[in-house]
Amino acid sequence: MNSEFFEALEMLEKEKGIPADYLLEKIENAIVIAVKRDYPGVNDVVVNIDKEKGRFDVAIRKTVSEEAVDPVNEIVPEEAVKIDKTAQIGDTVDVQLQTKQFGRIAAQTAKHVIRQGIREAERGQMLRDFQNKEHDIVTALVTRIDQVKGTVTLEIDGSETILPRSEQTPDETLREGDRIKVYVVEVAAGDKGPRIMISRTHPGLVKRLFEMEVPEIYDGTVEIKAVSREAGSRTKIAVSSRDENVDAIGSCIGPRGSRVAKVVDELGGEKIDVVKYSETPEEFIAAALSPATVLSVTLAADGSKSCRVTVPDGQLSLAIGNKGQNARLAAKLVGWKIDIRPESGFYGEDPDEV
Repeated sequence: MNSEFFEALEMLEKEKGIPADYLLEKIENAIVIAVKRDYPGVNDVVVNIDKEKGRFDVAIRKTVSEEAVDPVNEIVPEEAVKIDKTAQIGDTVDVQLQTKQFGRIAAQTAKHVIRQGIREAERGQMLRDFQNKEHDIVTALVTRIDQVKGTVTLEIDGSETILPRSEQTPDETLREGDRIKVYVVEVAAGDKGPRIMISRTHPGLVKRLFEMEVPEIYDGTVEIKAVSREAGSRTKIAVSSRDENVDAIGSCIGPRGSRVAKVVDELGGEKIDVVKYSETPEEFIAAALSPATVLSVTLAADGSKSCRVTVPDGQLSLAIGNKGQNARLAAKLVGWKIDIRPESGFYGEDPDEV
């Protein structure tokens, strides 16, 4: 029986990746519960599981007492010396039990608790695995699509999780069997296993995709300083170089646009503007409004993070963008409120503010 027991442990460790020591702790606890249930009133159960020697011993620890008023927890000296010849009143001795002495109920209890322990171990291992993927990209398989709720069920490393409609890229069509990349926003422990919040709309997805495609970002030469995104439509990403000989924007775009093209393809054609980051607010704001040309940037005198930007009259629409998108994304990227004005000073309508 001991041989089969330890072989089962080894198999669980190999097949499920659950550390044997973790399982042994759960199994020891299960056996203690089983013995206490089968021997009502017992105080001290000793379980020794030695996986190296393949030994599995269970005992009730009893106190040597002259009269043994509580026979479940006490033992008379005459019986104690049969176990330990040096035993004296006040000492404790371990009365070994045979596995069969647990009885059917105890065995069933142990089996149930062991199963529960294994499930907990699996959930714990799964939680640790997913926590290692937090704020990273994982590849997921689309297994089911709920046409009514709009949710998508994904399989990630053998576990199912839900991609809510709110975290899906607008106008993106997913089909069962598709493999997609998702961003792991957060991982938390839940009653039935890890709760994983995933997204296709999070700015972190764009950042990680660039890290995967651009070696200079991966090795730290080029740094992504900020990302603003309207998923499915457009993203702005600000980058800087730690090496004056390395062009941050050129590195991200790649030879003939090959690197940025791969990111765009993964995002279903989403437009991406790569702009140069600057510690100087005026320079950063001007770059963020790309592709529009900026003539001047005037920061608010009161020190608030707001500014007035002047652009050529013919570039006003470009600077503001369709439905204000370019200006809105620029404002998110730099963290400033931007008031865009034409060079002539006349809009023909009320000023646009973002």
